[in-house]
Amino acid sequence: MPRRIEAGALAAGTGLFAAMLQFAGALKSLPGLAALPVDLTLLAGLLLLPSLLLLLALHDWRLGRGLALPLAGVAGLLVWLVLAASWSASRIVLAEKLPQVVVLGPAMLAAGLLVGADAPTLRRFGAAVVAIGVLVGAGIAWGLATDRVVLGGEMGADPMRVRVQYQLAGLAIACAGGLAALRLAEARGSARAGWGVVVLGLAAASLVPGGRAAALGLGLGLGGAPALRFWLLGRRGAALAWLGGVGLAGGAGLLLLLAMPAEVAGLRTLDRLFGDPAEAVPARLLLWREALRQAGAAAPLGLGTGGFTLAAGSGDDRSLHPHNHALEMLAEAGLPGFALWLLAFGGGVALALRQARHVAPGRAARIAALTLPVALTAMVSTDLGNRMVWFALGLLLSLAVEARRRHV
Repeated sequence: MPRRIEAGALAAGTGLFAAMLQFAGALKSLPGLAALPVDLTLLAGLLLLPSLLLLLALHDWRLGRGLALPLAGVAGLLVWLVLAASWSASRIVLAEKLPQVVVLGPAMLAAGLLVGADAPTLRRFGAAVVAIGVLVGAGIAWGLATDRVVLGGEMGADPMRVRVQYQLAGLAIACAGGLAALRLAEARGSARAGWGVVVLGLAAASLVPGGRAAALGLGLGLGGAPALRFWLLGRRGAALAWLGGVGLAGGAGLLLLLAMPAEVAGLRTLDRLFGDPAEAVPARLLLWREALRQAGAAAPLGLGTGGFTLAAGSGDDRSLHPHNHALEMLAEAGLPGFALWLLAFGGGVALALRQARHVAPGRAARIAALTLPVALTAMVSTDLGNRMVWFALGLLLSLAVEARRRHV
């Protein structure tokens, strides 16, 4: 019994600290945590490190052969990005981005791999993510209802910081929603009603921050994670029915909300999704087109790490990066960098799809709920220096790793 308690405490602690680290940006949107005298990301990382080392020491780890190619792609990509920095014209973006990629990236990948490989830790991690999503959603609702606080801090905070905080909060809600939907699909009896309320609450919270990617990511999580579990269990009809049901429920909900314009005037997500297209500047489309143009002009070696914004005429300003990892690699790292990125991240996705049939359906579905919204964000919003993407890659690769409790 003491050994079981010890294992449970380790899984709970590691899962909680990992969730805090992965979603620290979203937690900073909560009024109390935004004013902490210590950086929450650093605090979560310091708490997680000894917990991961203990997890590593107390288990035997079996690595699948399929890990070789994605990990080789990761190693090659890191080396190439360091080399590509030598011909980059950037100084400010390069100094900020490169350490995040080559130092934080591998560390977050390793953390995601260890968390995802140990089933109890993955379950505790998922529970902590749901709790974070609920807290963030409630915090947003309270702040907007009282007009006292906005994401990122007090009124008058840096608009760019506020926008990023909205995106991170929406991403946390999206991941939590997918996990809650999975628990709803797994639940029996009266527990279904409780998880149904959580899913509806998170869906409602996702309408407030204004992030279109997060709203779409929530849809992917709500539909994809439970459907994957049903599919892996051999219940193909249930999987298709779940997808259809989520689609119908989402469509009906949106139509109902759009029929009440006065009541939903403050829902920024709806405004951004269905606002007047003539008034919206297609910034991402412009950035994608420019990234393709710069990739062609700088082929085959690229502009150099962090060099896109200067070449595009936006100055040494990281916020105007290509907003798509594939285009970012093509423009800044050239064809070699793109090939290595495809081997690392594309190889991770291929590995996860192959391994999903060989692990517990619930484990594969939880990792899908945690990675689908992040993957979408990587292709429409963030750059390669985002640590959340590397953690998500570690979760995908963890499907080829088996952790067995060591008897000592």
